[in-house]
Amino acid sequence: MATVLSAGAMAQKQWTLQECIDYAMQNNITLQKARLQQQSAAEELKGSKGALLPTLSASANQSVGYRPWQDTGITTVTNGTVNTKVEKTYLNGSYNLNAQWTVWNGGKNTNNVKLSRLSEQQADLNVQEQANSIQERIAQLFVQILYLDESIKVSEASLETSRKTEERGKEMVEVGKMSKADIAQLTAQRATDEYNVVDAKAQLANYKLQLKQLLELTGDEAFDVAIPATTDEQALADIPALQTVYQQALITRPEIESSKLSVESSDLSVKIAKAGWLPTLSVTGGVSTSTNSLSANGWGNQMKTNFNSQAGLTLSVPLFDGRQTRTSVNKAKIQQQQALLDLQDQQKTLYQTIEGYWLDANTNQQRFRAAQATVDSEQQSYDLLTEKFNLGLTNIVELMNGKDKLLSAQQNRLQSKYQTILNQQLLRFYQGAEEMKQFVVKGS
Repeated sequence: MATVLSAGAMAQKQWTLQECIDYAMQNNITLQKARLQQQSAAEELKGSKGALLPTLSASANQSVGYRPWQDTGITTVTNGTVNTKVEKTYLNGSYNLNAQWTVWNGGKNTNNVKLSRLSEQQADLNVQEQANSIQERIAQLFVQILYLDESIKVSEASLETSRKTEERGKEMVEVGKMSKADIAQLTAQRATDEYNVVDAKAQLANYKLQLKQLLELTGDEAFDVAIPATTDEQALADIPALQTVYQQALITRPEIESSKLSVESSDLSVKIAKAGWLPTLSVTGGVSTSTNSLSANGWGNQMKTNFNSQAGLTLSVPLFDGRQTRTSVNKAKIQQQQALLDLQDQQKTLYQTIEGYWLDANTNQQRFRAAQATVDSEQQSYDLLTEKFNLGLTNIVELMNGKDKLLSAQQNRLQSKYQTILNQQLLRFYQGAEEMKQFVVKGS
């Protein structure tokens, strides 16, 4: 019983647009992978900073030696007795502590830190870019679901009208005012409307499935969408200016900022490559000691007497490296030019995307205004045709044509309405405002 109640509760769950976005931000696999890349970039930054510090290593070695043909040993006198002991097996010990610090290597290490910091920022921007992309896709699917939900209602209303017309036609056949051929056309029209309803419901289920998959929900989890109320005023709202949206997007969009960071990274890569021509200065130092079991001194005395320390500077000057540095510098410069072109391409792509949304918003808004008038006109025309048909003053062909025109006008009106709302929201989203959330508030 508890399982049945739980399943029923899940079936009643209806996801709002905001809930879909919030859930996807936490559970979408693509976004989670981007966050892992961000964490990896943060570790790379820590590693590059660590390269600025000196290194310290300790080592200890204990070895056993064996001299099988040794015939002389250590002679000792104990209580007037002379003893000679031949040690064929002996122990060696060595203990070392070494330090090394690269004082200067042409700025390579410091530039690597800067490069890693830029990579970390790019990884963070990539997370934002993936999040924006997912939000856009969710909004597109959600609005498509809203359109199909209302489209189904229109198709069902059309089907109900077809059924009533068919019933009226059967009555007219019985009194001899309509032929069986005409009633067959009405039956075919009713069947077509039934198909349209089934097809629209199948499309709605498909879009809900796509949204569910985007949220990474399993197949066993019930899923449905909360349908908010939308108004014609939303579709007729002012559309942001194209240049205004684009200029704001150049400032706020993560893909543009990431491309700019790529240009900075390429500049640093050139500097790092050129460091291959510069000398490297390092400081080294170390202490060591050793012990041997054959020594007459004790272990502690040996550790003291064999203690040794040293320190020094190492200067390495590159003279000829088989053109490796020259090749690295040239490749870095090519990458620098590529980064500049990528930035221009990203800016162009951004403008084309915004221009497409802006054009669609304006076009569909104009279509919506025209469709409103068309629906009113076709509705009046169909109402008159229905009255004439019921009185036997018009034929079935005219009635069906009038109904098809009305249904087409209603569907065009719905499609242009929701496409306008979607593109308006996307334009504002590209401006940097969280319009997807505001859209939910408006529609709630």
